[in-house]
Amino acid sequence: MPKRDAKLFVIAAPSGAGKTTIVKALVARNPQLRFSISYTTRAKRRTEVDGVDYLFVGVDEFERLKEDGELLEFAEVFDNFYATSRSQVEECLAEGQNVVLEIDWQGARQVRTSMPECVTIFILPPSIEELERRLRDRRTDSPEVIERRLRDAQDDMSHWDEFDYVIINDELEQAVSDLERVLAGSGEACARSNVALRRVVSRIIG
Repeated sequence: MPKRDAKLFVIAAPSGAGKTTIVKALVARNPQLRFSISYTTRAKRRTEVDGVDYLFVGVDEFERLKEDGELLEFAEVFDNFYATSRSQVEECLAEGQNVVLEIDWQGARQVRTSMPECVTIFILPPSIEELERRLRDRRTDSPEVIERRLRDAQDDMSHWDEFDYVIINDELEQAVSDLERVLAGSGEACARSNVALRRVVSRIIG
């Protein structure tokens, strides 16, 4: 029997918008989805597990993977490198499995070039003030790093219009449900072209 057509869903967000929490909840509720585990050169946080949260590699290994053409996309974020395994994604799609990528807007732009049929989704916080509160509540960064993340988040959010869909993460359950509707092909309310949504986004980003 031929494999059904599988889709690649690319999810991006500014730091602190809740992207990781939403994606973990999505995959937990939809175990048939395959989550692509990214490479990173940053240090592992004490709550993270290698091979589960990220594939932690050194800079030399990262460069080797890039030279070998193994990276579907890569980006430098906060002085660390992140990337997606090309073979991991292609194998899942070939097996008829939908794949979810959790990356930044730079990586999403590269994936769109390599795989223009992908579906891209951008997650926004309900406000800049709420974004700052979430970053401080994580208690994983110094005040200086938080200020830098907030500045970079403003730039990240300016790229929302490059994505097919936008989800406002005000309440987790609603955000996950909105994402599920997008994956099911019924996310018209979250479509970039939705006039009401565009008004909400303009209020958030200023």
